[in-house]
Amino acid sequence: MKIVVVGSVAFDNVETPFGKVENVLGGSATFFSVAASFFAPVSVVAVVGSDFPKSELEFLRSRGVDIEGIEIAPGRTFRWTGRYHEDMNLRDTLDLQLNVFADFQPKVPASYRDAEICFLSTIHPSLQKSVLAQVSGAELVGADTMTHWIEGTRDELVELLGAVEVLTVNDEEARLLAGERNVVQAARKILALGPKSVLIKRGEYGVLHFSGDSVFAVPAFPLEQVFDPTGAGDVFAGGFIGALAKAGEFSAATVRRAIVYGSVMASFVVEDFSLNRLRRLTNDDVERRYRQFVALTEF
Repeated sequence: MKIVVVGSVAFDNVETPFGKVENVLGGSATFFSVAASFFAPVSVVAVVGSDFPKSELEFLRSRGVDIEGIEIAPGRTFRWTGRYHEDMNLRDTLDLQLNVFADFQPKVPASYRDAEICFLSTIHPSLQKSVLAQVSGAELVGADTMTHWIEGTRDELVELLGAVEVLTVNDEEARLLAGERNVVQAARKILALGPKSVLIKRGEYGVLHFSGDSVFAVPAFPLEQVFDPTGAGDVFAGGFIGALAKAGEFSAATVRRAIVYGSVMASFVVEDFSLNRLRRLTNDDVERRYRQFVALTEF
């Protein structure tokens, strides 16, 4: 199955207790598409500025990512600067420059419109909805959102959720969207808004999947050190959706395996800054850690 993803392609400046990097590749669509590319064909709809290096576009192309839908607009690329605390579940946004992303109007190329899976990364709900109108035949629609859109565009977001099969949010976003402190109660309220399933990402505590009366829990893979959590949620979503696309069907067992693959991919990206770990990752590495993950949870 083919995947089309819409979201941001950006430059990040990141500081963690283990170091600092500047002007590294980031953005929700970037992290998602690179992770998904290990499993299935993926196409990106995004915008970058005229300052965006051709070498990074070539990197995406080398991963088999279709970049026809990445618009190059006059101006500077979206930039985010953040600093993580000693507890890397906490971070501060120090600077945010939307630049060309501020006027982004997603245009889905004709060659993308037959994609069986569409994933809507964290952009304004009205833009997410406009993409759905252009990829109307998708068999599976996934979406992500964030606190900014939940607080500022709630009505539009709730309207979008009626057209979404899978929503991925972190625990803070789930609580805010549902108005519930308890994550289980929050998930039930979100399901009542329309999605067929909800994936709640809990960082070092793993992932919870809610669908109908079913609950599935996966721990985070134990790592000796986490260098940079940036993009881990997007990479999880990319691995999850990519594994579903590779399987070509959405049974309960396939969804659970895909959640584990998403967790595996997220465990790799946090081992280095930006996409550095995924740049040198192999399919054999992915399968080896998948087997380790299964052994970890088997009893």
